[in-house]
Amino acid sequence: MAKKYFYPLRDPENPNKVTLVPITEDQYRSLYPEIWATQKREQYHGRCMCPKHYLWKCDGQCDLCAYHAPDTVSLDDPLPDGEGTLADYIPDDRPSIEAIIADHDLLEHLIARFRELDPDADRIIQMRLDNPKISDRKIAEALGRKQRTFADQMKRVCTELHRIENK
Repeated sequence: MAKKYFYPLRDPENPNKVTLVPITEDQYRSLYPEIWATQKREQYHGRCMCPKHYLWKCDGQCDLCAYHAPDTVSLDDPLPDGEGTLADYIPDDRPSIEAIIADHDLLEHLIARFRELDPDADRIIQMRLDNPKISDRKIAEALGRKQRTFADQMKRVCTELHRIENK
């Protein structure tokens, strides 16, 4: 006995009413992979709330399904109390232009002071930019300094720069 395949056909008058119509195996194999992909995608995103015992009704037309939960909320929709929109109450976590400019100025000041404290400051900065994981030992070798001397100098420089930063 051959296996029977069905397709859920929605009633145009009542989208909640579904009738199963017989289809061939070829039709089944061409239709259902796309339906299943849509179903899984909607479930993954939390938009398919269909109970397991009603999954047989799924035809992949989520906009017509009673169990589909839309996840889009417009920030321009008025709030229920009429006091503005959702966009009015969502804080902007991005730094202000003033903070960006202040950080830029501080960075320039710190780099200038670093150059005053160490004549090889530009080389050290470039080595750190080229390889952020470079060790102090490798930098000391490249500068022709002893590792311990270099570490002591960097400690002194960092202390001075932290003092400037915290003013």
